[in-house]
Amino acid sequence: MTITLENMEFSAVTLPTANSVILLIQGQKANLGCGYFSMAAAEKMGDRFAIARGVGNTEELLAAVIAECSSTAAACGVKPGMTGREALLLMEKA
Repeated sequence: MTITLENMEFSAVTLPTANSVILLIQGQKANLGCGYFSMAAAEKMGDRFAIARGVGNTEELLAAVIAECSSTAAACGVKPGMTGREALLLMEKA
């Protein structure tokens, strides 16, 4: 699914598992995921990545509070406590 935020397009993917759902919203530079993802892997790869936990769909992921972010995301101004939407836009614009 494609979503548009401030005239920027992002791909949103929802992958159901047997017990949960994996959520990812991705721009050209930005990545916002659910708690299923590993920050250690994002750090190793140097990706701009932020994680929000306890979400079940794309809308909740955008509204949720960021729990952690990669150092490359932090360099874009992303901080724990901001919303997923705010973090996604900061990472994409930087």
